[in-house]
Amino acid sequence: MRKIFKFISHRMVIVSLLILLQIGWLLLLFFKLTSYSQYISIGFQILSVLVVIAIMNRSDNPAVKLAWVIVILMVPVFGGMLYLYIGGKKPLVAMRNKLEPEIEKSAKQLVFDETIHEELEQKDGDVAGQVYYLEHCSGFPACRDSQVNYYPSGEACFTVMLEELKKAKEYIFLEYFIVEEGIMWNSVLKILEEKASEGVDVRVMYDDVGCAFVLPVRYEQVLRKKGIKCVVFNRYIPIFSTVFNNRDHRKILVIDDNVAFTGGINFADEYINEKQRFGYWKDNGVRLEGKAVHSMTMMFLQMWNSFSEEKLDYNQFSYDEVKKVPSKGLVLPYTDFPLDDELVGESVYLNMINMAREYIYFFTPYLIIDNEMATALILAAKRGVDVRIITPGIPDKKLVFMATQSYYQQLVEGGVLIFQYRPGFIHSKCAVCDDKIATVGTINLDYRSFYHHFENGLFLYQMDAVKEIKKDMEETLEDCTNITLALCKKNMFFQLLQGILRIFAPLL
Repeated sequence: MRKIFKFISHRMVIVSLLILLQIGWLLLLFFKLTSYSQYISIGFQILSVLVVIAIMNRSDNPAVKLAWVIVILMVPVFGGMLYLYIGGKKPLVAMRNKLEPEIEKSAKQLVFDETIHEELEQKDGDVAGQVYYLEHCSGFPACRDSQVNYYPSGEACFTVMLEELKKAKEYIFLEYFIVEEGIMWNSVLKILEEKASEGVDVRVMYDDVGCAFVLPVRYEQVLRKKGIKCVVFNRYIPIFSTVFNNRDHRKILVIDDNVAFTGGINFADEYINEKQRFGYWKDNGVRLEGKAVHSMTMMFLQMWNSFSEEKLDYNQFSYDEVKKVPSKGLVLPYTDFPLDDELVGESVYLNMINMAREYIYFFTPYLIIDNEMATALILAAKRGVDVRIITPGIPDKKLVFMATQSYYQQLVEGGVLIFQYRPGFIHSKCAVCDDKIATVGTINLDYRSFYHHFENGLFLYQMDAVKEIKKDMEETLEDCTNITLALCKKNMFFQLLQGILRIFAPLL
């Protein structure tokens, strides 16, 4: 009973109820108005038809357009107004206006090595194209003199995180989607508090929706009292808008411009299996050291300076002062923002699929993809590439898992191999291809990561971590069930439900 009361009295639940009341009141007024005049009702229906025409002429993804057209046809009187209010907006104009000037300022602190692209053109044209794309569309350089360590579990990565945090001398920057009180976060918080008392500049940014049910209200004040500077990203307020969709899904930890971490893990106990809700939680993390860390520092500062009242001077963080770590290969940290029409996260995956000659393997917790991604995966399989996708065996969200499974039959029929992880939930997000390239970070194979969220990742070329990622996937496959066509076929009701979920997946 106490848990139920805690849930219904939670800020997110109360605010959501307020939003529903607002929507209900608007609908009541709307239909009352249209009931007074047949001409008003016809006018709104004509508006809906014009909106449908406008939607079909936009450059949006076809799946998104189809979903909106169906919504409008289901409620032709109200549908057009609904789209104009929440569907036709370019996301977060105010947010973009804050972020773009900071991106321009930080660009002055990023150093691009032109010889890298020249060498890649001679050695591997496909990879040269991927690097060129990322440098120009994400804005961060490919780097030598950097080392990447890959950790195949949250537990392994977390142990190294604690060791590195204790070494901090100048600053610690954290930007995470989820921070939850418990063994994991409390261990970090203890170190952060100690370091803040020693004069280390400690800054934390967490997403409001990601932490809404796991942190006390105004938790940022608790951190500030401990000497830790804090920003809560994109507060959830009672306005019916797509602002709710655009979350900071990134995972960035930077220490003294020397070491950085990213990957799938957040700061909550299930990520290190201190708490198990969906079987074993299979995640990953990477430790980055050397010149490429500077890009991660700039990533954090871009967001911090955009949404904090206290700005940091980019000139304090010099690329020349970052130590070199001799290593082979290249690493390119990148970001993806939902503030433009450039789908960096999805494009990285698509380019890798198109480059694949022997194999491409994926870890993803969700598989909710558009036609372009599905076509690319199937075409790769049909030209002889070994395409494998590993998804969870125990889902964290049942409806999302049903939507994921709705793609299985199409992909399996096209030659793609799908595997479900029997011991529990896969939260890792990465891809590896032909023993030479890989990407690891926060980007799922789903619409949210591709279209709505702020994301980040590392693109790796001919680094030891590439083979470590492949090894992790091969070992994980031993604990997976291969999804056959027979397993894909469900009863008619289940397939109908999956079909409905798939239609509206772009709007979820």
